Amino acid sequence: MTNLATDSTQPTIPPPARTIVLTASAAKRIKTLNAQSGTNQMFRVTVNGGGCSGFQYEFKLDDQLNDDDLTFERDGSVLVTDETSIDLIAGAEVDFIDDLMGAYFQVRNPNATSSCGCGTSFAIS
Repeated sequence: MTNLATDSTQPTIPPPARTIVLTASAAKRIKTLNAQSGTNQMFRVTVNGGGCSGFQYEFKLDDQLNDDDLTFERDGSVLVTDETSIDLIAGAEVDFIDDLMGAYFQVRNPNATSSCGCGTSFAIS
């Protein structure tokens, strides 16, 4: 008989790292937005309750760094998020898409179990 509590053959799935990956395309777009506004601000990604799936992403340029913020850098662009949001988007990749459907930031979130059609809200289980 196998004891599941101590059976090392059972697969374990590690939790996503408390990090966010900023793609080269997203970093370039952040630089472009800063150049257009004549600033050098960070790109803030926040998760709020709401949206059609339960949680929604909020994106904005921000020049304030709070005590509970985490920063991630790529090619001179800085992404910032808070401690509460990182628990919901840990391991995510933030990309900038520019195609026939439009130009937009996209979050590929490994924690999301479903998302809305527009990609701005998501649910977790």
